[in-house]
Amino acid sequence: MYKEIAKLIMYGNMKEDTILVKLGEIFRAFDEKTEDNAQLIRDIYTQLKRLLEVATDYGFDHNLWHNYLTYLLITNENPFSLTCEKVGANEGSVNIFAKNDFRVFRNLFFFDFKPIEEALGIQCFSILSDYKAIGKKELMYNKNVSEKVQALSEKLEQTKDENEFFDAVTDFYKAYGVGMFGLNKAFRLIDKGQGEPDFYPINNLDKVMLDDLVGYEIQKKKLIDNTEAFVQGRKANNVLLFGDSGTGKSTSIKAIVNQYYDQGLRMIEIYKHQFKDLSGVIARIKNRNYRFIIYMDDLSFEEFEIEYKFLKAVIEGGVETKPENILIYATSNRRHLIKENWNDRNDMEHTQDMHRSDTMEEKLSLVNRFGVTISYTKPTPKEFMEIVITLARKQGITMSDEELKKEANKWELSHGGISGRTAQQFVNYLAGMAE
Repeated sequence: MYKEIAKLIMYGNMKEDTILVKLGEIFRAFDEKTEDNAQLIRDIYTQLKRLLEVATDYGFDHNLWHNYLTYLLITNENPFSLTCEKVGANEGSVNIFAKNDFRVFRNLFFFDFKPIEEALGIQCFSILSDYKAIGKKELMYNKNVSEKVQALSEKLEQTKDENEFFDAVTDFYKAYGVGMFGLNKAFRLIDKGQGEPDFYPINNLDKVMLDDLVGYEIQKKKLIDNTEAFVQGRKANNVLLFGDSGTGKSTSIKAIVNQYYDQGLRMIEIYKHQFKDLSGVIARIKNRNYRFIIYMDDLSFEEFEIEYKFLKAVIEGGVETKPENILIYATSNRRHLIKENWNDRNDMEHTQDMHRSDTMEEKLSLVNRFGVTISYTKPTPKEFMEIVITLARKQGITMSDEELKKEANKWELSHGGISGRTAQQFVNYLAGMAE
């Protein structure tokens, strides 16, 4: 195994603690007899446990060894895979190196584990090749990644040589991309304490679609029109969704990501305290073959907060123009994002017009950087009841319209008032009681 791994060129950039690399070291120790059998068995079991943890995270099944190698192939970002992400596989000398690597991976696919199993008296590799996973709910693993990995794994099992292997992998790169951006819809930033935050996949983004948001047809159309222009490579604007709490602003953005994921749309959620990292985030995604929405939920600033300056700098672009594959979508309960105060109003003694104040102008100008602003207001009592009835029918609740209205009125009085969120919570309550 280690001799095969050593032949990798384009895909030889794996970290030292990668399971495959560690197994290669174990097989070297086995061949060179530098470790006793007991230690070799312990080392093998350590790596198998890690492999099972990966399989559990992604819901792999059947041949876990093939699933794992496939997972490595579609998450390895190297010059070849990144180029294929953009333009597919073209003629070029690099293909010779890539096919060399795919020959190696194909050999690893069909690697014979029997000699080491017989020598050590173990059967663990044989079990992995015909694994029966325990059924899990979707929320317990990344189903989106799992399905893609297993489908490609089965296709690679059927290849006759490295040329067919090459075609299968590069077709996948062109269709879905490579690395975490190719496999996942949404991400958040996490700080690993190394100065620069990293992207962390949001494995189970709400499956909500725009049709699930009852009403707000004008608002949804504005959002759709702008997003469609964006994913099709036409000019599009940053978007601010503002208005009352619980009216579906955040739901709309999650739904838009679900709707356009297959067209290359991805979302990165970022919090206010991370705005200082915005330039670094943009630098890392600007050359990828995806369209990114940088999502800011519940955006607002107090008088003493200066994070809005980082946001303005990114939107305005400074010396460097903001890349065309990135837009900012934000939600807020405030129309102007920044809380006005009397100090702002009076900082110019000789004018009564607070919006001519330099301080206030700087703050209020932020909202003007959003080319599309969409207002979400609380539904009227009539609209609220329409939302309740529609959601209830989708949930299979058979209570009459009149009874629904009566109970919904009682519910909203003690649960935050009229809003789409209140309607959904009420219907969830009824569905739970019916089970």
